[in-house]
Amino acid sequence: MNAEEDAQHRRPGFQIGEDLSALSVAELDHRVTALQVEIERLNKARAAKVAHLDAAAGIFGKLR
Repeated sequence: MNAEEDAQHRRPGFQIGEDLSALSVAELDHRVTALQVEIERLNKARAAKVAHLDAAAGIFGKLR
């Protein structure tokens, strides 16, 4: 299982915007890594959708 698949099967044990004051440096590092993996996954999904829309626009005209 690669990092992208792993991220899809795990839910983070945290929420965006929650208080970080009680977390250790290691816990903060873990969250940063998890969020970086998720950002990469989101960027790949977005790029795939843009490519799909661009291909369709080439056939059918402007879609977005």
